[in-house]
Order: sequence, then C-alpha cells, then structure tokens
Amino acid sequence: MTATLLLVEDEDDTRELLARALDRAGFRTLTAAGAEAALSLARTAELDVVITDIVLGADDLAGLKLMTELHALGVHAPVIVITAFADVHRVKTALNQGAAFFLEKPFSAEELLAAIERVRQAGRGAEAAIQRLFERAELTEKERTVARHLFDGLSGSEIAELEHNSPRTIRQHISQIYAKCGVANRAEFLRLLFPR
Repeated sequence: MTATLLLVEDEDDTRELLARALDRAGFRTLTAAGAEAALSLARTAELDVVITDIVLGADDLAGLKLMTELHALGVHAPVIVITAFADVHRVKTALNQGAAFFLEKPFSAEELLAAIERVRQAGRGAEAAIQRLFERAELTEKERTVARHLFDGLSGSEIAELEHNSPRTIRQHISQIYAKCGVANRAEFLRLLFPR
C-alpha cells in the first residue's frame, strides 16, 4: 500500500521540487503552503508521515503550532521538521512537541527519503511497543487514550480539553496509568517505551 505524506512548505519552488522527488520515490504526496491548508488535508486523508517547515509565511513558529493542531485532530503520523533556521530553541521546542526527526536546509532529496524511512520504521516499532505496554499494564480504553496523549507530549490541561474532561479527572487517569505501569512520573513513563 502506498504511504501518504503531507508536505507543508511555503516556498513554492522547494515544495514542488520535494513533492516531485517524493512522488518519484513512490509516495502519495499531498502538499500545502500553510497550516490552514495542511489541517484541511489532514481532516480528509489518512497520513503516514508529515513533513513541515517551521517557518510558514510571516509566522516563524507556524510549523510547531501545526504539530499541536494535528495532535488535536487525532493525527498520530510521525512529523519531520525542516527549517533553514535551526536555532537551539526551535529544535528543542520541535522535539518536545513530538517531532520524530529534524532536517536543516539545505538537504538533498535522498536525505529526506532516508528520514522518512527512518521515522516509518521507528513508528512501526513504537506502535508495537505501545501495544505491549498497554496490554502488560491492563490499561482501560480511556487510560490508553490518555496514555497516547502523554506519549504525544501533551500536558494534563491539553488532554483535558481534547477529551472534554476536567483537569482533575485527567490527573486521576494519569495517576492510575502511572500506578499500573509502576512509575512515578512522566519521565519514567516515557522511559518504558524508550529505554536507554
């Protein structure tokens, strides 16, 4: 089955060149010049990987905001962040928000294809690890949903808003998840999936 990629890049030439390279590599490539168009596509397509520039138009953090909005839509595809402005703050923010890979411009089509393959392989491994963890801990469906949000890097208040629960209810779910998994905090919880 052909993987579907969403490429979000505001520079027309760059977007077209990358899209052609991705299409030649056998992917179905959806393109957007900005966050609104990207969100519109994400609502109607099952995405396997999202590739987004950090700077879109006049907003130098639009790609990072897009990641949060995609999570809110329930899009769990790995995100590759691309940028010509790889300052430490942006890199840390992207990774903290769940970016799976970071590419600094300029990069070759081969480097992007390698990054896509890497995040797709890691995603398959991570999904299997998540399922094993859920089964071992005997989490309820609601706990599994909250746990996925924790893996996505969302805060308790963000989860409460997404799940239409009170922050207190979400804190109780998180406490139950940690207790069932035998951990005391989010860092220990994440290490269950990504041990050193």
